[in-house]
Amino acid sequence: MYRAALLLLALAACTPALVSPERVAEICEDKARAAQGPTGRVSVGTNSRTGEFGSLEIGVSSDFIAGRDPIEVYAQCVFDRTGAAPIRPPLLR
Repeated sequence: MYRAALLLLALAACTPALVSPERVAEICEDKARAAQGPTGRVSVGTNSRTGEFGSLEIGVSSDFIAGRDPIEVYAQCVFDRTGAAPIRPPLLR
C-alpha cells in the first residue's frame, strides 16, 4: 500500500500541470509579439524622497533576431505546449 502511494505521488509529480487553451494562447501571443520587433519601456518621474528618476528597458527576442514570422512563432509555441493547433488566431498589436 505504501509503495503504491509513493508510485502515484511520483507519477503526479512528473505529470505537467494542465493549462487552459486560452492561457496558452495568451502566453504564446506574448512570445509572438516579441518576435515582431524590439520591446521596451521608459519610466520618468519624481518623488519627495529621491527626487527625479528614470529608467529605460529594451528587449530583443531570439525569434526577432532570427527573422521568424510572428504567426509561425505563435503556432509553434501553442503546438509545443498543447500538442494541438491553436484554438484561435493570435491577437498581435
